Amino acid sequence: MTDPFSSEGAKAPPKPFTVTEGRREVRSFVLRQGRFTPAQQRAFDDAWPRFGLDYAGTPRDLDATFGRQAPRILEIGFGNGEALRHSARMDPARDHIGIEVHAPGVGRVLNGLAEDGSDHVRVYHHDAVEVLGNEIADGALDEIRIYFPDPWHKKRHNKRRLVQPAFAALLVRKLHAGGRLHLATDWQDYAEQMWDVLDATPGLRNRAGPRGYQPRPPWRPQTHFESRGLKLGHGVWDLVYDRD
Repeated sequence: MTDPFSSEGAKAPPKPFTVTEGRREVRSFVLRQGRFTPAQQRAFDDAWPRFGLDYAGTPRDLDATFGRQAPRILEIGFGNGEALRHSARMDPARDHIGIEVHAPGVGRVLNGLAEDGSDHVRVYHHDAVEVLGNEIADGALDEIRIYFPDPWHKKRHNKRRLVQPAFAALLVRKLHAGGRLHLATDWQDYAEQMWDVLDATPGLRNRAGPRGYQPRPPWRPQTHFESRGLKLGHGVWDLVYDRD
């Protein structure tokens, strides 16, 4: 029987693609659409053809998508796009891909990218597990970023957290050798789980040593979610891993 998480098994993954923890299929989100403003609707109408990627469930030729060969950064759950836009402005030599399921956030970032003129950025409005499993080739990414994922802070809900062993193995596959995985959270309990999972994941090495974290690096701005956490008295943990 083929292992669905092996490189061989990834050639023709099932649709929809999910990663499995025990008997439960993990998705990257719980859909909370919120209010959609006229400006955000116009962003989808006007800017989606320029910056949007329609999920097709088949491997994507990123060189053709961006019209060049360049290292690529993927941000999972970009929220309102603060970090994505900041990185695109500061790092134009690399292509940027953002994934977000919250439609108003996608609308805001589409408007922002049009204002910035950041043609080296593309965004998905879709589930990250399916995008990674079905559209991103193994070894295609220079860096993956996951900033302030939903903490599911009630203990009975911890199993819904994104950072789980099978998902971590999927991330490793998508990074090339020497690539980087960067996570940030303002929930200590979630940082502990991230260490438990990622320090034990083959192919990843914690840059700060086992159960280590770093000060906020210059490529990550202080986000809205981070500011909110700091006001609540939370700490902030940046975990940076290198792909062996």
